[in-house]
Amino acid sequence: MLRTDEILSTVRMLSSEHLDVRTVTIGIDLNECAGPEVKLVCKKIAHKITSRAARLVEVCDAVGGKYKIPVVNKRLAVSPISNLLEGHSETAALEIAKTLDDSVAKVGIDLVGGFTALVERGQTPGQKTLIRSLPKVLSSTQRVCSSVNVAGSKAGINMDAIALMGETIKEIAEATKEQEGFGCAKLVVFANVPGDNPFMAGAYLGSGQGDCVINIGVSGPGVVKSAVERAQAEGKPSLGELAEVIKQTAFRVTRVGELIGREVAAELGVPFGIVDLSLAPTPTVGDSVGEIFNALGIKAIGAAGTTAALAMLNDAVKKGGLFASSSVGGLSGAFIPVLEDANLAEAARKGHLTLEKLEAMTCVCSVGLDMILVPGDTTAATISGIIADEMAIGVINNKTTAVRLIPVPGKKAGDEVSYGGLFGAGPVMHVRDNGANAGFVESGGQIPASVRSLTN
Repeated sequence: MLRTDEILSTVRMLSSEHLDVRTVTIGIDLNECAGPEVKLVCKKIAHKITSRAARLVEVCDAVGGKYKIPVVNKRLAVSPISNLLEGHSETAALEIAKTLDDSVAKVGIDLVGGFTALVERGQTPGQKTLIRSLPKVLSSTQRVCSSVNVAGSKAGINMDAIALMGETIKEIAEATKEQEGFGCAKLVVFANVPGDNPFMAGAYLGSGQGDCVINIGVSGPGVVKSAVERAQAEGKPSLGELAEVIKQTAFRVTRVGELIGREVAAELGVPFGIVDLSLAPTPTVGDSVGEIFNALGIKAIGAAGTTAALAMLNDAVKKGGLFASSSVGGLSGAFIPVLEDANLAEAARKGHLTLEKLEAMTCVCSVGLDMILVPGDTTAATISGIIADEMAIGVINNKTTAVRLIPVPGKKAGDEVSYGGLFGAGPVMHVRDNGANAGFVESGGQIPASVRSLTN
């Protein structure tokens, strides 16, 4: 049972520590909009989005204002658009994407996720159409985000899909070269993608969630950092004691998020789904996962011990969230998006944080290789190989992993790129042995699921 008085005391205590509801994401199922005529499909999509999500921004602002907790982003996640593309062309895919873009703009929503294909075992014609349309879609729309799931612990790793994604990412970068490859920032390649994740660019409405749902993403890296610093100012706590501090902080923040989410859902007359407590940083000083590493005593992020610190942080956040709510879902852990975290970007700039170290850290973080700039001449095969390595971590460890790489046209390792706002800025990172894996990727086929998939 949620006790409002208890939660409000938490709000007051944490009001100066960058506590916010990072996103309220409304999920809407669009499968009923399928049909043979794309114009009618688009008409149905526009009607359903503008009717179901018409009051989302208004209600979020009202509930956030009531509790003095800002709702930073209002977003939409839809069922996989590849379902609507069976029997349609890439031209139809672009028309649907533009309809999504226009519809969310009309109701004031920031981003829409769900331009998605789930191809961990194979690709249908509609899924292939969606993937091949991505260069045009992501270069022609502002708010549309895409995700492609190419691996799963039960299915294994679809290397044919991964090879296609390496080529597609290169094409998206080239199609958006005037924006320094920014289109790639709106695409995530997943293993074990969760269907209730409220965070972009990977949000989509998975099957079994009903026609409409509200999912909440609460972020609080600044709150966790402050809690760790307070504990250390009061004495010399052990790492076990600091893990307990982080767990208790995550508990309080999760309670705040669920209160906001349930009130928004009730006001809209929509079922409440999950609260995702993920420490999702921003470039703002004081709102950084990197600063938590510093507070834990790691002054050069990427130094020995960084992976262990991240494992402790991720686990404590999950434990606190699970104790706080029976509706925890999504990813609920620590994100390490290099560009979106000023401290991580600085560590990469100084050479403390390398692509190889980031890959090691993804074994224990909540997502994966996120918002990482690589040289524009990185080959499609190398990008596919990086994706395959990350998918293997997810498949073998039965966890979500993801890759959001941006090969920046014309840039080389060490160059700087800035996208501004929440997308941040940082250096282009060095990629070792570019092109040396082409034979492996070209073999294609399916890497079988591991023996750990036999869990029944």
